[in-house]
Order: sequence, then structure tokens, then C-alpha cells
Amino acid sequence: MARPRDIVIGVVIAFSVLVVLGIFVMGFFSSMTSVDEFGVSGLSGGNVGVLEVDGEINDVMARRLVKQLDKWAETGAIKAVVVQVNSPGGGVAASQEIYDAVLRAKKEKPVVVSMASVAASGGLYVSCAADKIVANPGTLTGSIGVIFKFHTFKTLMDKVGIGTETVKSGELKDVGSYSRPMTEKEQKMLQSVVDDTYEQFVAAVAEGRDLSEEEVRKFADGSVFTGRQALDLGLVDSLGGLHEAVQLAADLGNVKGDINIVRPYRRETVSIFDLLGKFMGKFDAAVGSNFDGPQLMYLFE
Repeated sequence: MARPRDIVIGVVIAFSVLVVLGIFVMGFFSSMTSVDEFGVSGLSGGNVGVLEVDGEINDVMARRLVKQLDKWAETGAIKAVVVQVNSPGGGVAASQEIYDAVLRAKKEKPVVVSMASVAASGGLYVSCAADKIVANPGTLTGSIGVIFKFHTFKTLMDKVGIGTETVKSGELKDVGSYSRPMTEKEQKMLQSVVDDTYEQFVAAVAEGRDLSEEEVRKFADGSVFTGRQALDLGLVDSLGGLHEAVQLAADLGNVKGDINIVRPYRRETVSIFDLLGKFMGKFDAAVGSNFDGPQLMYLFE
């Protein structure tokens, strides 16, 4: 009869083999794209730039979108910007980076958000920086709140006979350790971090949507809403899809005549590191952990 430790070792080896095979399969059948140019060279007339916040918000996405928004903000050929949000949110800091970039852009030209299927938590956060928000009636939005997850494997470690010894400089230095339960003091400290980040979320929504913080707190308990419900709450300005959002942006940008929609030019770039990053990103989302350490998340799960 196989021992528990042998089973664990077998699972680890099998997973490692699958990772390697997965990388080569992805390299053969799929490709990744990255922004190569800003899509503005040679443009003239009434151009509305359209950017996508698609999927879980992370640092890589934030860097790309911030770079694009900053470029379009200073480009006269782009008269207005539409940010199409289809995201359940993601990292707090990454969401704030995009939020700040939208604020900078709208100082130069109108910025309209088009909410697609989901624009919840961090997706709502970045949306609130825009001049106007257009949502589909069935868009899923809301989920104002913060998640800070820590995984613990103490029970599994005890079963397979694995232990850890930790030497630390302070009582709270190894807070969130996977090898032991969290202490009451640690929980209290981390709750204060979550509470402060939550207050930042409430303040951003209140400022962006011209609501009082008291009004926002009435529904800022993680609840989700349809686009139509969000309209009644003052979280969005009107109902419609991308077409209506582009038209609104063009009107705000005083675009006359035909509207030319501009998207970032993309070229295919593939490397083994790209493929590994893509694979690990999908695995990371599936297991609900982050290999760079725990993160504060504005995320609807």
C-alpha cells in the first residue's frame, strides 16, 4: 500500500510533467499578442480610441493599459476614448494604476466606459474614473469590497509528516504562513489593512459617481447588480452597448461626421517565457493563489 508521502511525490512529478507538456502544446497551437504600436500614426479626422480591460486585472495588464492611455491622452488625433470593461476585477494596486491613468486621460479628452458582461469589483473601480459609464441592462457590476486570501496546508502537512521551523525578527513577520493557523492578533492586523483598502474603494466610487460615502456604503457590502439596477443606484449613467458608448464619446469629443474607431495595433509575439507566463497565470487563477505572495484583491469571485 502506497504511503501518503509517496502519493504526494507522485502527484508533484506528474504535475511537473504536465506543465512541461502544456508549455509545448500551447507553443504549437496558440500565440500571444502584445501592444506593438499605439495605433495613432497617420490618423486624422474624428477618431475615438477603444481600449479593452478584459479578464482579471493584474500588473501586466495595468502597465499596458496605462502606457496606452497616457499616449492617447497626449495625441490630438484621438478626440475621445472608450474603455470597454469586461472584468471581475483583480489586484488592488493594478486597479488603482488604471484608475489613475483614466483620471489623467480625462483631463485631456472625454473618457467613456462601456461595461460588457461583467464589470464588477475592480472592474467597477476603474470605471468610476471615467466621465460617463454606459452599461448593458444585463451587465453584472457592483461587488464593492476587498478580499485578502491566505491558504493554509497544516492539515495536509501533518498527514504527510512535513513540518517547518521559522526564525523571525518580529511576532508578525510570518503573518499568513501556510504552515499554521492565523493568530487573533494577525487577523486583527490584516483586517485593518482590508478595512483601509475598502475605504479607498468607497471613496473612489463616491468621488467618481458624485455620491456621498454614506450613500455608497448602503450597497457596498459585496452585493452585485445588473446594469439596470446600477442605473437606479447611480453607478452608471445610461444603458447601452459599445455602439452607444462610442457615440457618446464622439459627442462629448465634438466629433463631426463619420466616427473612426481606433484600436491599438497588435502584432504576434511568442516566446517560451510568454507561454510559461500565460500557463501559470491560468493555473494561478484556477487554484486561487499567487506565486508572488498574497495580494489585496478588488475581485468578484
